Amino acid sequence: MTRATLLLLALACPALAAQVPSKTGGGVPPSGVEKSVAVVAPAAPLTPVVHDSLTTRFTVDGITVIHRRTNTSLFVANLYLLGGVHLATPQTAGLEPMLLELTERGTRKYPGEALRRAMARTGSAIGVAAADDYTVFGLRTTTDRVDSTWSIYADRLLAPSLTPADFEFVKQNRIAALAQRADDADAQLEYLSDSVAFVGHAYALSPVGTDRSVSSLTLDQLREFHRTQMVKSRMLLVIVGDLPRARIERLVGSTLGTLPEGTYRWQVPDALGPRSGTNVHIVSRRLPTNYILGQWSGPPAGDADVPALRVANAVLQGMLFQEVRSRLNLTYAVEARFRDRGVTAGGLYVTTTRPDETLRVMKAQLRFLQDETLRTEALGPLVQQFITEYFLDNETSGAQADFLARAELYRGDFRASDRFVAELRAVTGEDIRRVVNKYMNNLRFTYLGNPSQVNRFALMGF
Repeated sequence: MTRATLLLLALACPALAAQVPSKTGGGVPPSGVEKSVAVVAPAAPLTPVVHDSLTTRFTVDGITVIHRRTNTSLFVANLYLLGGVHLATPQTAGLEPMLLELTERGTRKYPGEALRRAMARTGSAIGVAAADDYTVFGLRTTTDRVDSTWSIYADRLLAPSLTPADFEFVKQNRIAALAQRADDADAQLEYLSDSVAFVGHAYALSPVGTDRSVSSLTLDQLREFHRTQMVKSRMLLVIVGDLPRARIERLVGSTLGTLPEGTYRWQVPDALGPRSGTNVHIVSRRLPTNYILGQWSGPPAGDADVPALRVANAVLQGMLFQEVRSRLNLTYAVEARFRDRGVTAGGLYVTTTRPDETLRVMKAQLRFLQDETLRTEALGPLVQQFITEYFLDNETSGAQADFLARAELYRGDFRASDRFVAELRAVTGEDIRRVVNKYMNNLRFTYLGNPSQVNRFALMGF
């Protein structure tokens, strides 16, 4: 077995890491993977595509519905209100999730406490999750409680009370929660990093807003947004549960189907413009460690390079964990991140008390993937590990709904998810080297901590 194979097995299974000879010498790339010079590794064998026969798509009164039939009593409905931060401005960021939270305070059929008592009787849950490209309004219940919970769920969208007293209560709670973001170093880092990495793009805005943007919102703005933007053209409904199609059509048609059609048209967001050079934003904070996040910009989610980027990110994650955390003990938290949205992105994250040394090692791992070509046949165990962990992370009904929604929105058809495994297994070593060089460069860094402990040029060198 070659050292290339041993390294990739170690990355896929950390227990094997001890078998891989390390010659990094404090920042030199690992020598466990051989260069590809005269011999070109064969392409991975094509994996047959297994088509999902349990999932269908249909339209109910203008609303697209994707339904995955299951054999459990759990019923999940995720309504994706499309647009997300693309509908917002710096002054209105966070408006939609605040509006949906406010609907919990009462509706026409269930005023005030009546709504909360009715929900308590069902033992069900309705939640709101704000993302960059959409806001999710989700229902979790059991099949025997669908009718009663759907009535509450739909009425919150169709006829919320939106009273002044409830508005002030929710607004003050959200302002307080957002102001506390500064007390959480990771939360502040994420927010600051997005505003730096995606400046000039809607992704620079926070889906939940800021304490400043939420403070400026008025009840009239929320009422107007509800009147003009709660329309069927913005809605994608994904249901995972054991319910006949006819019953779903009745539920949707008698409630959401009565909403105005609207003129919204979903389209995959524009990619970020060319980024030349590395931008560095340093924020001084008295913290026990330093927090660092550098982000790169990727292609649209439906691009043919995305499967290779996923695998490349998994390889880099294993290398960083092995070198930065396990062998050199420079941190307890290091990650290579991949952001799955309309326009993909990724980044390097670490917390450390020795930032210069840590960054030097991280840069070496990245440069290694940019300079060397991994042997394709050695990728198999890591790809399988990635696939297994990915589906374990997505085994809940809610996560399945998200998986189907992303395929529908970002790739134009929920059935594109059927090709997910085959596309990953077809990635070659040359693919990885190519996408790493194409996308994982010109990182824009945000540093939160002690400025005297880091050399700005160490961050600019990626």
